[in-house]
Amino acid sequence: MSTDAPEVAMSIASPMTAKIRIDKVVKGFPTQKGRLDVISGLDFEVRDGEFVAIVGPSGCGKTTLMNIIAGFLAPDAGNVLVDGKPRLEPDRNGVLITQQGSVFPWLTVKQNLLFGLPDEMPNREALADEYADLVGLEGFENNYPHELSGGMLKRAEIARALVVKPQILYMDEPFSALDALMSLRMQNELLRILAKEKHTVMLITHDVEEAIHLADRILVLSPRPARIQASFDVSLPHPRRVSSPEAQALRVSILRELGVELAV
Repeated sequence: MSTDAPEVAMSIASPMTAKIRIDKVVKGFPTQKGRLDVISGLDFEVRDGEFVAIVGPSGCGKTTLMNIIAGFLAPDAGNVLVDGKPRLEPDRNGVLITQQGSVFPWLTVKQNLLFGLPDEMPNREALADEYADLVGLEGFENNYPHELSGGMLKRAEIARALVVKPQILYMDEPFSALDALMSLRMQNELLRILAKEKHTVMLITHDVEEAIHLADRILVLSPRPARIQASFDVSLPHPRRVSSPEAQALRVSILRELGVELAV
């Protein structure tokens, strides 16, 4: 493991504060050439309120892992524990945000926000307005998705996830379809929201700088079958400058773990 970056320390979450526990998870899929092993004995924890980013080479099983943790896919062996209890299926305590998007195109922004709220909730209308405002969509509550820009649409999706007040946000490359400038703006928007509301966050990303910008801890997966190859604490305070010497040293260390050597 690399520990070159000055603001990096290897860490293992304390069992007493673990929100999510991935315990020796194994997953594979049958193919015409036999079983394809995708995940091999993954074992790690995520603390309550922690923001953990997962990076790894293309095809190493990152999305498969996220679907297992979120409850959409069952492991072949091992367990996923949330608050000490087995996660067997999706529930309201965790929401998955993907790059494909999940807003309903036939509903307005406000109708999308109301969709996940119980009809009997007395303040559901006010809550929908509050979260539209939280992500900067005040005045666009009655617009349909096709009337929004790409960034506004992603904001609507984030608001739709947050309005149900999940304890955990599972994010699978949520900003990868945006251009670089809009992606950075959405990262800042997410940090602004997380500063107001506490959530445990797991992010899958191919963008090392995005991981450094957002996460408290970065896990590097090995090539398939995936295992934890390295773990880096990110102790840089927010707001972070990814161009700072400390952040760049961390970037070099992570890329080295991914098999990329940069010329200096």
